[in-house]
Amino acid sequence: MMGTLSTSKRAATAIVLGCLVAAAVHAQSKPAAGVPRTPDGKPDFTGVWAGPGFTHVVGPGDTDTPRVSTYDPKGFTPVKPGGEVWLKKKVTGDPRVDDPTAFCMPNGLPRQVLSPYAQQWIQTPTQIVVLYEYMHFFRVIPIGRANRPHDSDIEPTFMGDSIGWWDGDTLVIDTVGLREWMMDATLDQSANREARWHSDALHVVERLRVTSPTDVAYTMTIDDPKVFTAPWSQDFAMKRHATWKIFEFVCEENNRCQGGKCAASEAQR
Repeated sequence: MMGTLSTSKRAATAIVLGCLVAAAVHAQSKPAAGVPRTPDGKPDFTGVWAGPGFTHVVGPGDTDTPRVSTYDPKGFTPVKPGGEVWLKKKVTGDPRVDDPTAFCMPNGLPRQVLSPYAQQWIQTPTQIVVLYEYMHFFRVIPIGRANRPHDSDIEPTFMGDSIGWWDGDTLVIDTVGLREWMMDATLDQSANREARWHSDALHVVERLRVTSPTDVAYTMTIDDPKVFTAPWSQDFAMKRHATWKIFEFVCEENNRCQGGKCAASEAQR
């Protein structure tokens, strides 16, 4: 996916990405006390979590407050010439083009992880499965040798090809093979009618460290060589909720705007 870069640019990008990862390793090297572990000694991610799309302020009845989360442009590296085509995509007024999720299309990995819905993790020694309540997307992440290559025949998809490995007590998830799509829900909040997309060269690295029985420190590194001059990272958090379960989500149920033609609800008639 980065074959269009020159050798020197690839080397420079690798150095920057390595520095970001090294900084994260240093910050996350100290083992946390009281972390639940699997029989093989690894931190146990099994459970239902409130991801970055929540405030993580636990209320009565084990509640958590959802919120619309986006990536903070203050942390972005400089945009490449021409990168605005994706990062500041002009809206057309047609929701089928501007935000296909309005028509039950997938929201893609970078936006999915920020969604204000629960997610269930199932961990084994050889793989981790993530079930997202929103649109019932899932990821099957094989666990193996660190920094191993992805398969050579990856078909670009909305969620990409993810592989994982352990770096001490930190779970590293490396994802490539993502099709050009929306990066987050910026369109919903934009005053100048721009949407934030990523290119088909996007490479995502997630680093997750369990810091307590209910908390995870979560760092996402975005490397899109068609859009940014260098990778950048943003820190998030996740909270485990012992009483939660994921519910059925059917996007088309009670859809009153099929094909963009909206009908009045019963309450509106």
